[in-house]
Amino acid sequence: MKRILFYTNQFFGHLGGEEMAYAPPAFHSEPVGPAVGLLPLLQDALCVGTVVCGDNYCAENPDAVRAVVRKAVEDTRPDLFIAGPAFNAGRFGIACGDLCKFVRQELGVEALTGLFEENPAVEMYRREVYILQVAKSAAGMGKALPRMAAFANKLLTGEALGSPKAEGYFAKGQRVNLFREKNGADRAVDMLLAKLKGEPFETELEISVYEKVTPAAPVRGLEGARIALVTSGGIVPLGNPHRLPAATARFWKQYDADDEGGLAPGAWESVHAGYDPVYANQDPNRVAPMNILKALEKEGVIGSVYPYLMTTTGNSTSVADATRMGREMAEVLVSAGVDGVILTST
Repeated sequence: MKRILFYTNQFFGHLGGEEMAYAPPAFHSEPVGPAVGLLPLLQDALCVGTVVCGDNYCAENPDAVRAVVRKAVEDTRPDLFIAGPAFNAGRFGIACGDLCKFVRQELGVEALTGLFEENPAVEMYRREVYILQVAKSAAGMGKALPRMAAFANKLLTGEALGSPKAEGYFAKGQRVNLFREKNGADRAVDMLLAKLKGEPFETELEISVYEKVTPAAPVRGLEGARIALVTSGGIVPLGNPHRLPAATARFWKQYDADDEGGLAPGAWESVHAGYDPVYANQDPNRVAPMNILKALEKEGVIGSVYPYLMTTTGNSTSVADATRMGREMAEVLVSAGVDGVILTST
């Protein structure tokens, strides 16, 4: 039977939520989390173990986590390493990508994971690792596991893989030679004719299109400029009066922050689900440094501070929603005579 080693985080590993994000890596000899659902879908395979680790611990101690995974691989001798799926969870996705790359390149074991297309780990690891396309959240687990299992079965049996589009994984930037009945010129003419007739066709060479953003001109004369503070760190008044979501935000809010000492501890909190909020709750200025801006205003370094904090959560927020919210914020700031903006994240 083929031997499979799994990896998951504290949430899917049943340790807890964000409060367990610093849980150190632990090896379990049985399937845990998504491995329980994946295993029955794999052909002639057995689970030789699951490594479970907190997202924050993995992000801050990658070498220590790799050491645990190395020992697990050496002890269990797996044929395949499966991490995740991590959907659109940034820290979890980066951990999956990093460990898959490590296991594949350093330990010689094939690996795969599953991520949503906007997960930052896709662009970081797609060229080195097989990354299956899955849904944005764990609500898509029911579809993600069969897709990952079908791909894993092909890897385990040595069956030839189809194109990235056919198999459902993100293209790795590799060119593969294929034999066709028609040469390239004939195929290009066929595509052109189909396009002119309004018929369906599929290009053989997709061209990446990136939005070009022209940088804003530098602010001239800070001593007379009005500066605003915007954050995607999820800082809101205590109690979260407008129920700003912890992830996948589709709206933003602005709150009166015109206090000489900045954001008063105890009056504000973080609702962001992508980082440990303890230190931000102790002092919200650590994420949204309104206290520093007010000090600069008092010293005359800047002319004045826009008296409101604009806030949203960037955690798992789509590019489309982020773009729209940015435009909405900009309209308000321009109308308020703001000359420059400081944007803080996490």
